[in-house]
Amino acid sequence: MADRCHQPVVVGVDGSRAALNAVRWATAEAVNLDVPLRIVHVTPIGEQASCRDAVLERAEDAAIQTMESVRLDSVLAVGNPGDVLVGESPHAQMMCVGARARQFAQSPLFGPTASALAERARCPVAIIRSRGDGTASIDGVVAVVLSDEADNDDVIHLAMHEGRLRRATVRQIDRRTDSWVRRYPDVDVETVAAGTGHAGLDGKRPAAGVGLAVVGGADANRITGLRVPNCHPIAGYPDCSVLLLRS
Repeated sequence: MADRCHQPVVVGVDGSRAALNAVRWATAEAVNLDVPLRIVHVTPIGEQASCRDAVLERAEDAAIQTMESVRLDSVLAVGNPGDVLVGESPHAQMMCVGARARQFAQSPLFGPTASALAERARCPVAIIRSRGDGTASIDGVVAVVLSDEADNDDVIHLAMHEGRLRRATVRQIDRRTDSWVRRYPDVDVETVAAGTGHAGLDGKRPAAGVGLAVVGGADANRITGLRVPNCHPIAGYPDCSVLLLRS
């Protein structure tokens, strides 16, 4: 992602509490990367919108309250939210949107905007899940699977970055962890046997549940078709916050 180093973190907002949770999460990312936070609110064609949109104002306030040093760039656009945000993705370092708590077992995992980004975005996508009470479901470990996928090193690198930024334990689900532990000596790492999600390879019980699952292109391509529960190595995936790294 070297060619993206000066591009913004983009967050889509719709006025919901889930969207504001995504703004707060994305603010920390943007400040850490020293890039602007670009807040985008998309209104449908034909819908009236004020010149200074109230949704954008609330999102800006949430960002500033999270970190005063954040640099903001706000945009009011017209069209289909999924299409507009996918169009932003080639020029973004990361896309971020909120996801509400699922109302019942068979309800869709994500709404149409998050699904469009998961399937078509041209950069990493963070989908920040909210609980039923409106709070962000981001506390817990950062979980990542070590695999033979071509993009796995990039996925693990991103998971370790998030562990450092969020001051969270990184749960690596596999046995190949030594090199990553050496590269990030300041990040607390759990090792978990693939297929269990419970017993740590070091004999310790894993920490709290998953706050963020970091996954690669293979998951990004099939995430909208998954059902919960499923047989994914990350317990609770993808009914949690998810960071997708597309190839």
